[in-house]
Amino acid sequence: MPDRHLIDVHIMLVDRGSALLSRRRDPDPAFDGRWHLPAGKLDADESVLDAAVREADEEIGVRIDPADLRLVHTLHVRGPGREPRLGLFFEARRWHGTPENREPEKCSELAWFPLDDLPDGLIEYPAAGIQGYREGRTFGTRGWA
Repeated sequence: MPDRHLIDVHIMLVDRGSALLSRRRDPDPAFDGRWHLPAGKLDADESVLDAAVREADEEIGVRIDPADLRLVHTLHVRGPGREPRLGLFFEARRWHGTPENREPEKCSELAWFPLDDLPDGLIEYPAAGIQGYREGRTFGTRGWA
């Protein structure tokens, strides 16, 4: 039984009805080559807003003012063999810079996809958060009995 929950921040850049996704490079074949939102784990010494700002800069090279982040969905997730997670999905209402792949060792490409036509191979966790955003639901669960 895990003794903690991880907290993830997911950054949603949405432009004209399309969301930016990244294709993962991952040693775990269950995730390698699959699509995901720019995201990362909360560090012990930072706020969730600071984590989202940091991850956006580290992964896709855009600068976001914390005041431009809006929490759009919270997802409590449990999967087999993994620690439970609390995923916070933030929509960036504004950002500065053009998204670029800043972590080629972890990501093979970035691409924009219409929210109503997301790609095959989207990892279920971010897919559930995106669906919650699209439906205007602020909270969801996945993998709990």
